[in-house]
Amino acid sequence: MWSFGALLGNPGFFSSGPVQTALIVGACAALVSAVIGVFSVWRGNAFAGHALADVSSAGGAVSFLLGISPLLGFLGMAWIAAFSMEFLGIRIGRERDLTTGIVLGAGLGLSALFLYLDVTTTSTTGAAVSVMFGSLFAIPQSLITPALAASGSVFLLVGLFYRPMMLAAVDPDLAAVRGVSLRWVGLLQLLALGLAVAVCALAIGAVLATALLIGPAGAAIRLSRRPGQAILWAMVIGLTAVWGGIWMAYASYYWFSGNAWPVSFFVVALVFLFYLAAVLFAKVAGLAAHPKPVTWPHCET
Repeated sequence: MWSFGALLGNPGFFSSGPVQTALIVGACAALVSAVIGVFSVWRGNAFAGHALADVSSAGGAVSFLLGISPLLGFLGMAWIAAFSMEFLGIRIGRERDLTTGIVLGAGLGLSALFLYLDVTTTSTTGAAVSVMFGSLFAIPQSLITPALAASGSVFLLVGLFYRPMMLAAVDPDLAAVRGVSLRWVGLLQLLALGLAVAVCALAIGAVLATALLIGPAGAAIRLSRRPGQAILWAMVIGLTAVWGGIWMAYASYYWFSGNAWPVSFFVVALVFLFYLAAVLFAKVAGLAAHPKPVTWPHCET
């Protein structure tokens, strides 16, 4: 019989190698998606984030074919898609959606081809599930360092270009007046978004990575209109959802007599619940009815 207290006192959770790897890689995914997700939501690039996540599945499938690191596969295809979107033009709303949709369709077509080749030409049987839905407990320990490096690169990019990136996201017209190159800032954001997508896809799969990229950021923006506070809220929500999902997946082994449920399901479920709670809180607090303007203290005219 399973008991809550017994699980909390079970040293096997924290001493397990797969759990330790899942906690570290999951934390990387949660933190980088929180940071870059806030920029993406404010800039109206949520659909672009969704497209990059789905297109990265083609890179994950290629990694199985070539026997390379899946993180490299996810990242390579996400960056190819990001450059394609920027080259074709994603600045105007209608043009942006059209371009993003075309790149998304092409990427999914490649993903279907590469997954077919995975099944028919290699001995890999679980490639589709691993690429599309992820498996945190199955991530090898050797991927911890690359995941940390990719996450550190995102934080470095955001740290170096925080003000122009945030200004371009909050008020593109003011950014242009101040001499900010919206095209270069947009490209930098897409590169950082590609890195975040790669880490998220590695953690919870390419299909579900969008939830981690957009959900915590969307909830955080409901709770705060200050950029710094929104990023902190997104980090807390994302980290809680990922670590909570890992714990719940581990605990589900005891709930269902040895049949554990997927980590990705619990992570996405928690993200959805957090977003729903943030929406309800915003309505109760009057934030939805009377939204506050975004506070950007360094941009007064």
